[in-house]
This record gives sequence, structure tokens and C-alpha cells, in this order.
Amino acid sequence: MAAQELYEELRPGAFAIAYRMLGSASEAEDLVQDGLLRLHRVLEEGERLESPRAYLSTVVTRLAIDELRSARVRRETYVGEWLPEPLITSSEADPVRHAEIADSLSLAFLVVLEGLSPEQRAVFLLRDVFDYPYDRIAAIVGKSEAATRQIATRARRHVDDRRPRYEASERRREELAERFFAAAREGDLETLESLLAEDVALHGDGGGRAPALARALYGRRRVAQTLASWIKLGRRSGGIEVRRAEVNGQPGALITDTHGGLIGVWSLGIVEDRVQSIRSVVNPDKLAHLGPVSGLTAMLERAQQRKA
Repeated sequence: MAAQELYEELRPGAFAIAYRMLGSASEAEDLVQDGLLRLHRVLEEGERLESPRAYLSTVVTRLAIDELRSARVRRETYVGEWLPEPLITSSEADPVRHAEIADSLSLAFLVVLEGLSPEQRAVFLLRDVFDYPYDRIAAIVGKSEAATRQIATRARRHVDDRRPRYEASERRREELAERFFAAAREGDLETLESLLAEDVALHGDGGGRAPALARALYGRRRVAQTLASWIKLGRRSGGIEVRRAEVNGQPGALITDTHGGLIGVWSLGIVEDRVQSIRSVVNPDKLAHLGPVSGLTAMLERAQQRKA
């Protein structure tokens, strides 16, 4: 196999690890590229590798652990609530495999992983998501196999206590999501409220780069009113579009202006035929990898100009 073909074959698996470790698509891409360059140098020097895939996953995981340690310091000063960079996903290529990994991609799940140390996060993901054997994980993180098993147990306990539980039926989730986003497009407060759980949570991430909720908002009525006011503001700015998409394996939407510029991404957590959580990412730095960004600030400025 030609070197370039090998690298392209290995890239998706390495990205899957890096993204779940970091919660950032852009940082994961950079990290994977670094790992591939290291692999290229090793192969160019004539070193024989039993498994290039194992070499790359080891390098990427170790780089991600180091990156997470520095990222934790940055996130302590992050403005407002931190959410992962969203990914647009699809179940069309391999629905069965997609269903197996979708929950490990959800924004809610990645937020839960933030409570783990970098080392715990690596061990948990490699074991419980990617099914690596303990002896290989131990070699990657530089621990004994017994210590690695203990790390996995502690991490699993933390995650199991906090991980979101979603509606099992994808069809029912999609039906409810369609109704929710149709009501959102219309600014239909009554319907929106009827689709929300009593204790629904609305999360927002502007990162100080765009206006967003300072902290999570709870309660059916308050959340429905907030969503309706956002849509009303979008209309006042000249119009917005709510385009359905699968976001990190869950029902979601891209919020764009009428020219297609991205304003934000919404992701829904659906439990027992109700929307349990809504996560809204409007930080433009976390949207650029998805396409052209117009941004929430520009939308607000247009609304203000029209009002004047």
C-alpha cells in the first residue's frame, strides 16, 4: 500500500480517538496531523513497525493527554459554559456501527468526560469505546496492567453516574426533533413548551466571543420563552434558517442566516418523548470547521439596525 493511502486509511480512527479526548475538532485534526508526520518520519527512516495503526493510536493518545493537561488550565478561565466543538455526523454509511458509537460522541457525553483526568479519559475511551485490550492500554499510558484496570474502574464509575440516557428509538427521536424544530421555526411557544421535559436544561457556549447564557437555564416555561425570543430576534435581523442535521450522533440543527452563514449549532438530548436538554454552540471559533460563519454578533447588529 502506498504511504499516502496508508495515512488516509489510518486518519479516521486516529481522529475518532483525538476528538473524544479533546472535544475539539480543530485541535484533533492538528494532533492527528502531528501523529501522521511522526509516523511518516519513522517509516522513512526504515524502522519496521509491527502495526502502523497501533503506533499512530499510541502517539495520538499520548499527545492528547499532554494537550488536555494544558487545556484544563485554559478552560479554568473560559468565559461562560464550555461545550465541545460540534460535529455533523451521519448514520447512512453504517447504521449499526453508528448506533454503537453515537452515544460516545454526544455533546452531553463529552462534557461528562471533562470530569475525568486526562489519563482516566484515555483509559476509559480506549477500553469502553474502542475496545482496546488492557495490556495495550497499559503500554500506551505507561502503567502496569493492574493499575490500568483500576483507573478504568474509577473512570467508569464516574461516567456511569453521570452519562445521559437517551431515547432508544431513533425513529421516535427523529419524529420529536422534527416537531421541535418546526415549532422553533414558527416561534410557536405553546408547542415548544409541550415538547420540553419539566426539568429541561438549556446550555449555551459563546466563549466570550458571542453573547450566550452565562449558565445553564432550567425549566420548561423559561426555556421555551428563551428559545422563542431567540427565533424572534433572528427574524428581526432579516431572517434565519433552522436546518436539520445530526449533531454528534444526536438530533440537531444548524442555525444560519439567509445567505448560509453559520450562526450556531443546536443539539438535542431526548428522553421518554421529551426534549431533556438543548445545547447551543455560538462561539464562532468552534463553528469555523463546519463552514462559513456569520456569527451571532453580526445577527444582533443587523437586528439593532433594522430596529433603528
